[in-house]
Amino acid sequence: MTEVAAEPSIGADATPDRRARGHLPGEASMWFFVIGDLLIFGAYFVSYMYFRGQDQAVFLAGQANVNLNIGIVNTVVLLTSSLFVALGTSAARTGKAADAYRLFCAALVCGAAFPLLKICEYLPEIIAGMTPGTNLFFMYYFVMTGMHLCHVLLGLVILCFVIRNLRGPSEPRISLVETGATYWHMVDILWLILFALLYLMR
Repeated sequence: MTEVAAEPSIGADATPDRRARGHLPGEASMWFFVIGDLLIFGAYFVSYMYFRGQDQAVFLAGQANVNLNIGIVNTVVLLTSSLFVALGTSAARTGKAADAYRLFCAALVCGAAFPLLKICEYLPEIIAGMTPGTNLFFMYYFVMTGMHLCHVLLGLVILCFVIRNLRGPSEPRISLVETGATYWHMVDILWLILFALLYLMR
C-alpha cells in the first residue's frame, strides 16, 4: 500500500486547503469589530462633511492651522507599517516564522512612531489655544484624531501579541497573525480618510 505523504505544517489553524478555499482572514469576531468601527467613524465622517458644508470658512481656517508636515510623516509611517504587516502575514502563511517575526517587529517600531508624532502635533496646537472648544473644526479634529490615536495604541498592543505568537516555541497561530493584520490595516485606512478630510480637503 502506498503511503500518503503528510502535508507540511504551517500552523495549527491554517492549512493549504483552507487557504486555497479563500477563507476570510483572521477571526470572525474581529471582522464584526472592524465593521462596527467603520460604521461609527463613517457617521463622524458624514457629520463632519455636513457641518463643513454649513460653515466652510471656519473649517478652512482651522485646516490652515494644523501641521500638514507631521500629518504627511504620520501617513508615511502608517503606510510603511502596514506594508511590513502585509509582508509579515505573507511570510507567516508560508511557514517563515522568523521572517514574519522580524517584519512585525519593524511594523511595531514604525507604528510606535505615530503616537509620538501625534503628541508633537497636539502640544503646540493646545498651547496656542486650539482646543476642542475653539470651534467646530477643532472639535471634530480632536475627537476623530483622538479616537484614532486610541485605536493605534490598541493596535500596537495587538501587534505585540502577534510578535509573541511568532516568537513562541510552538507553531504560530496563523489566525492570530491575520486577525492582528486585519485590525492594523483598518487603522491605516481610517487614518488615510482622516488625513484627506482634515489636512488636504479644500
